[in-house]
Amino acid sequence: MSRSAAVEVLRAGALTTVQDQGRPGWAHLGVPRSGALDPAALRLANRLVGNPEPAAGLEVTLGGCVLRFTAATTVAVTGADTELWVDDRPADVGRPLSVPAGAVLRIGPPRAGLRSWLAVAGGIAVEPVLGSRSADTLSGLGPPPIRDGDRLALGPPAGDPAPVDVTVGWAPPAEIRLRVRLGPRDDWFTPAAVHRLLHTPYTVGPLSNRVGVRLEGPALPRAVPGELPSEGLVLGAVQVPADGRPLVFLADHPTTGGYPVIGVVADVTPLAQARPGTTVRFHGPER
Repeated sequence: MSRSAAVEVLRAGALTTVQDQGRPGWAHLGVPRSGALDPAALRLANRLVGNPEPAAGLEVTLGGCVLRFTAATTVAVTGADTELWVDDRPADVGRPLSVPAGAVLRIGPPRAGLRSWLAVAGGIAVEPVLGSRSADTLSGLGPPPIRDGDRLALGPPAGDPAPVDVTVGWAPPAEIRLRVRLGPRDDWFTPAAVHRLLHTPYTVGPLSNRVGVRLEGPALPRAVPGELPSEGLVLGAVQVPADGRPLVFLADHPTTGGYPVIGVVADVTPLAQARPGTTVRFHGPER
């Protein structure tokens, strides 16, 4: 591949960002991990095109992304069930795709799910910040969200595309179950609130994003009134703001917050594909 190989963004779509496996180890300086909301999906896309797993790709939310490649290359798209075209030819999710020089890749709106991850042989070669090329939409670290007309440089290919004969279909569940460990501030809530959290369905609200998923449903009553001094937050923290409805923090979460955290979700990956209206249930031990 030519050293000048690049991706030209003809249409960025609703939200397309550069992501890799994130920048762990900086929370003590107020920097969250960020990175792909489904790290395994990006790792798979990288393996399909012969990249090392930490290579940067694109995270595409709700499709609508149109890209042109200045040199012949290999790409792969994983994640949501979506229609793909290379020029006028339909293509498959979950397979390495040969793209000629000058060809246009179109990522359509997902039929199911919310986000797709695109890997290109050589990886997206934007300048790393604190060891990562990930865009953090809350702090602004890393590259800004992709815009129409952007040109993204590619690195040199590191390996051969993976031989894949079968594409396994995937569809997000209609209901997501999240295992939650109570604390550190579950004692700020009534026993009825804890029972409600663990036994009541919630739905994903329309204001959800890479920072967190806002849930709609019954409020969780507090046992302790008043303010809480700001304290540390982690990935998966279930914070309860003033309206009493839980908020699950995702990759671009803040590192501190002043509302009580009733619990922490063990794995937030299923929320990466949760559209507004998706049912969410928590389960775990009651206090």
